[in-house]
Amino acid sequence: MGKKAFTLIELLVVIAIVATLLAILTPALNSAKKSAQAVVCLSNLRQIGLAADLYSKDNDSFIPRGNGVYRRDDVWFIHFLPYVGHNSDVTDYRDVRIYKCKSFPRSGVGVGDISNSRQTVGYVINAWTFQSSYDMVGTEVRVPTKIDTFKSRSSTIYLADNEDGPWRPVVESLDSLEIGQCDVFNPGHIASSKVEFGTNGRRVAHARHRDGCNVLYLDWHAERMKAENMTVNMWKDR
Repeated sequence: MGKKAFTLIELLVVIAIVATLLAILTPALNSAKKSAQAVVCLSNLRQIGLAADLYSKDNDSFIPRGNGVYRRDDVWFIHFLPYVGHNSDVTDYRDVRIYKCKSFPRSGVGVGDISNSRQTVGYVINAWTFQSSYDMVGTEVRVPTKIDTFKSRSSTIYLADNEDGPWRPVVESLDSLEIGQCDVFNPGHIASSKVEFGTNGRRVAHARHRDGCNVLYLDWHAERMKAENMTVNMWKDR
């Protein structure tokens, strides 16, 4: 009695069924993966918010804003290291998991043809100060600010997803000259901006998580928002 085996037609049918199932399931799996990454990103921001809160309590209610005036390491992610599990004398921030968004592109190129997968700063900080509530342009601030300066902490953004693109720098370490471009202080920087070139180009991600980005507010809650809904008023310190 001969051995039973699949015929060529049966094998082709099985392969076709498997291919069809993969075609159906792959988009759903990719969507689930992106949703999970967005949740992790929100968790990262909440943990950074806890670190910022602890930092402010230890520093007379001051919080870091833009890049330091005199030292390259005078930036928020260095100041918060002791509050995210690092020793106070450690300045290498690159292994801090919560400083990076898992949805940041792992391919493509950034300024200087450096792979985006080498980006070490996943978020940009509010370094915007205004003369009044009517001022819609503002200027850059590089010194710490008392948190009480902000009139509406629950609706004022502190950190947001860092944009990727050919106009955006990739910061590999504290030695990167472009470290000064990881803050927000210009209408062209926010997520709803259409500017995609130069130092005034968009710095907050336009579509990192679906059609928007994750943000951390100054009352230390984090949420996703649509890029088109982001306004200058959400960054004001008065």
